[in-house]
Amino acid sequence: MDIFMFVTLFGGLAFFLYGMKLLSDSLKKTAGGRLEKLLNKATDNQFKGLTIGAIITIAIQSSSAMTVMLVGFVNSGIMELPQTVGVIFGSDIGTTLTAWILSLAGIDSGDNIILRLLKPSCFSLIFALIGIILIMATKKQKNKDIGTMLLGFSILMQGMTMMSSSMEPLKEMDSFVSIMTAFKNPLLGVFSGAIVTGIIQSSAAAIGILQSISMTGQLTYGMAIPLVMGANIGTCMTAILSSIGVNRDAKRVTVIHVAIKLIGTVIWLIVFYSVNAIFDFDFLNSPVNIVGVAAIHSVFNIANTVLLFPFSKLLVKIAHLIVKETEEEQEFKLDERLMLTPSIAVGECRNMMVKMVTKAKDGLDKSMGMLINGYNANDFDYIKKNEEKVDGYEDILGSYLMKLTTTQHLSVEDKNRSSRILQAIGEVERIADHANYLSDSSEEIANKHLEFSDAAKAELAMVIPAVREIYTMALDCYLSNNAKGADDVGPLRIVISEMCDEFKANHVERLANGNCTTEQGFVFNDILYSCVRIAEHSLNIAAIAYRYKSSSKTQPDTYMHDFKQRKKNDEKKYEEYVQKFRKPAAKA
Repeated sequence: MDIFMFVTLFGGLAFFLYGMKLLSDSLKKTAGGRLEKLLNKATDNQFKGLTIGAIITIAIQSSSAMTVMLVGFVNSGIMELPQTVGVIFGSDIGTTLTAWILSLAGIDSGDNIILRLLKPSCFSLIFALIGIILIMATKKQKNKDIGTMLLGFSILMQGMTMMSSSMEPLKEMDSFVSIMTAFKNPLLGVFSGAIVTGIIQSSAAAIGILQSISMTGQLTYGMAIPLVMGANIGTCMTAILSSIGVNRDAKRVTVIHVAIKLIGTVIWLIVFYSVNAIFDFDFLNSPVNIVGVAAIHSVFNIANTVLLFPFSKLLVKIAHLIVKETEEEQEFKLDERLMLTPSIAVGECRNMMVKMVTKAKDGLDKSMGMLINGYNANDFDYIKKNEEKVDGYEDILGSYLMKLTTTQHLSVEDKNRSSRILQAIGEVERIADHANYLSDSSEEIANKHLEFSDAAKAELAMVIPAVREIYTMALDCYLSNNAKGADDVGPLRIVISEMCDEFKANHVERLANGNCTTEQGFVFNDILYSCVRIAEHSLNIAAIAYRYKSSSKTQPDTYMHDFKQRKKNDEKKYEEYVQKFRKPAAKA
């Protein structure tokens, strides 16, 4: 043992983690709906998933790689957690083929071309070659993303190979062989097998070493059985490493993988040695050969599947108990059981909608504040996270309400309440997007040290309070069902639109006179564009409140048009807003 062994070990770990991140990120880009549908069809029941898991693992000769891919798929949102359980069981069975191949072809697989091609050290290099060709030689982004995915998988597999190879010299050491054979106590045998396999990062490699040791005639069935069980536990180390930096459901894949190994080992140890205490198995003291080790490996994994496969749903529950959701994640949950009582379900959606509107308003307030008071890193980070939360609310509410309205019989009132929410979530989400855009503008102003002219500052000081008032008014009208208040939104929207048109023209004039730069002009126009769009989305939200006022006779297909047209004629309110927000713009 020397320092280079440890350098290779930890270097391989770095490659492994980076490859996992690269693979997961590229999967998000390349998967799309087609791969998701394919995987959903392929794993729409646990038996089909079991078969697919076994076939894929046989093809790539690595249950660890299969588990890593599952973690990546779940982390990318391609697969749901329950779909992975059958695949994990199938992978456990598929990985036993390696031991049988080794038992037929011998430990030295150097002359076996097929076996060498199936080794990660070989096929990962082929993947890397294909991936780099796609990245460098193609122009389509989709092909580049696929190339990145292949390259990420290759880096991941090379990391695994480096970690395994760094520990390879151990099998030649007498002390290492002693570790494998000295523990006649079953519990110590399980522990020894788990530790060694965890270091090597491959149960197949650990089983291969056991097969090699068995050829000396020093390994008995009594030693081999707990060592094989421990090796199956140790292989979970790869899955544990792959769960670093992924989402909670991806971590739960690892929990299920570990639970299957641990629960199965505990149960079968108790059963096997309890029966042995009664019948005294003579073969436990007999030397085990290379085929016997392969047989133990297969029997254990098949028996484990037979025992635990019917409890797949329970394993998912265990994973949820161990990897619990945070309070923040729980707020993004809507219980589908509430759909049996639609009025309560709609009420819960309403509560979530209030949270969504509040988040959107908080983000806008902070982004507007930065435009007036200057860039603030904490507020910037808050706006970014806030916008992601608003997006999450939109996805959850949209999916839940569509399912509710298509599967349950709703009263007229509940239909109207559901429709109000469905129509508003898109508008609120877009307002949050523009809060995000405005924060980007503030960051650009700070990073590039841009300084607007006094005239531009004065114009922003006029339009920003007006925008603040319109979205506050519209959101309050929506939440309080205040149709009367909604009548006042239209005139203010016109004032804001006219202000922004005039200020854009003024800025063009300043550019022509050399009083500001083109770069400043782009940022200034971006800000005014977002102000206009926020006003438009606020008007749409107010129109939703207007539509559902109790005295409204407006038909669903004409209410928006009528609402906007009516506002144009509200000259009194328009003049009030002009007096409140319009001041003579300073000319450069």
